Amino acid sequence: MTTSLLMPPRLTAPDGSPRRVGVELEFADLDAPSAARLVRDLYGGEIAMENPHRCRVRGTRLGDFTVELDMRSAHPPKTEGEPGALDALLERLRPLWGSIGSLVMPFEIAAPPVPFERLPELEALVDGLRERGAAGTGASPLFAFGLHFNPEVAAADAGYVVDHLKAFLILAPWLRAQIRIDPTRRITGFIAAFPVPYAAKVVDPAYRPDMDTLVADYLDANPTRNRELDLFPLFAHLDPEALSARIRDPHVRPRPTFHYRLPNARVGEPGWSLAQDWNRWVAVEELAADRARLDALGTAFRDYAARRKLDDWASEAGQRLAG
Repeated sequence: MTTSLLMPPRLTAPDGSPRRVGVELEFADLDAPSAARLVRDLYGGEIAMENPHRCRVRGTRLGDFTVELDMRSAHPPKTEGEPGALDALLERLRPLWGSIGSLVMPFEIAAPPVPFERLPELEALVDGLRERGAAGTGASPLFAFGLHFNPEVAAADAGYVVDHLKAFLILAPWLRAQIRIDPTRRITGFIAAFPVPYAAKVVDPAYRPDMDTLVADYLDANPTRNRELDLFPLFAHLDPEALSARIRDPHVRPRPTFHYRLPNARVGEPGWSLAQDWNRWVAVEELAADRARLDALGTAFRDYAARRKLDDWASEAGQRLAG
């Protein structure tokens, strides 16, 4: 049975335009040119192959896609001037290094931001990857592959951001239980959980910081982008000076989005779609929009944390959501 994609309570961006979401999908057993041809077949456009492990598909009906091996050393850096002898040698080795890396590193399709109402059009991409033999998280113990959603924010003020961070921290144990995070993804540390003392601090109904305090507290407790909900791109957009003063990471790109990176990429499994994990994100936004419920659940979360009972919180949170 097909799962319908739900919509969050707020559907417009700060400028009044429809909110959009970017999707990043990791997989194996299908190379970049083959995946790019799939994108072109589904959505139109023209393929531009930058190297054997990175392709662009430009001018599709949804926008521009990127398909690439998620491995920086397989791609040439952007440099100025003529390459030296060592640079030339490295360029000749990159395709071979990328081919070796593709045995364990994922390829990734990064879709352009699309209005929420057009997200169902990307389900065809999941079906097409499965039909062409692409493999996902569960196909090998080495595959720590993820599905990332980048939903555009509906507001740019500290209250809006902290409400969504509170809601996520409250629901994170339930989300992990529902998603059944792959053990390899847990080990790699790319989607580490937020520290419990920080979560308990933020979900306190009395925690109502301004943006400077919100960013400072976040960076004190989370000096890394390897979190299940990565706020670095959003902070780089909202308060770039505060972030750059503490964090220097070339991977961080300013974006007015939440970077939700928790779900597995179960490409290749019959019946799997984007809908289940998107709908779980919508549950976060629904809770963030209900201040009374948010505060009540925050108080309960803090009680469980104080009694070292957070292992039981996932079930409790699920029951309270259902109620």
